[in-house]
Amino acid sequence: MPKKQTGKKAAKSASDVLRDDRTGDDSKTAAGSALSQREKSSKSKKK
Repeated sequence: MPKKQTGKKAAKSASDVLRDDRTGDDSKTAAGSALSQREKSSKSKKK
């Protein structure tokens, strides 16, 4: 089964939806789902 991953542009849009107080619960649920499929950022790598 292929691993699904949200693209960088879609993840940015999803993040914007979650931060916007004007968006509804359904939109925020979909955005959260999209972000949960995003690979973790490499910024938090331990050296």
